[in-house]
Amino acid sequence: MDSFYSRVELEKFGFSSFGENVLISKKASIYSPDRIKIGSNVRIDDFCILSGDIVIGNHVHIAAYSALFGSNGIELKDFSGISSRVTIYSSSDDYTGMYLTNPTVPAEYKKIYGGKVTLEKHVIVGASSVILPNVTLKEGSSIGAMTLITKDTKEWTIYFGIPAKELKARKKNLLELEQELLLKEVENNGNKQS
Repeated sequence: MDSFYSRVELEKFGFSSFGENVLISKKASIYSPDRIKIGSNVRIDDFCILSGDIVIGNHVHIAAYSALFGSNGIELKDFSGISSRVTIYSSSDDYTGMYLTNPTVPAEYKKIYGGKVTLEKHVIVGASSVILPNVTLKEGSSIGAMTLITKDTKEWTIYFGIPAKELKARKKNLLELEQELLLKEVENNGNKQS
């Protein structure tokens, strides 16, 4: 038995759109698929949760047990990836004690804050990290395991810790590899059409 949905099965989900070579585990939980756009060459592993307004670019991997809660929008741009048990929140309750919390409480007793979360190109997020609402991880950011992201990162910088702290610059060699891969894909697509 295949552990990923077939293209025919994916078409029945009713995604807003999805590209080629999309692998979604049959053990993943997808809520409101009509609000989810998925590019090409995407893999979503076992026990992931995707809910809300989510845009996934090309060549993106979402590892096992990760959760994306996109009530205010989440975007994972090309060549970004998240390791196991990463959680991304685009909204959150107020934790000050001034309001009640959780989804069982009527809205007038709660204070929810939120904002879109964006992972730009070539962002990688290490295992068990948490990303809070209204944050942009700038192109090439690298987030170490078990890191808490509460604010925007700088481009091509490595972060680690609770809360996240800047460690050092990240190398950009992968940009050449990206161009090589994309060129091969164009060549392969041309050969298929011939």
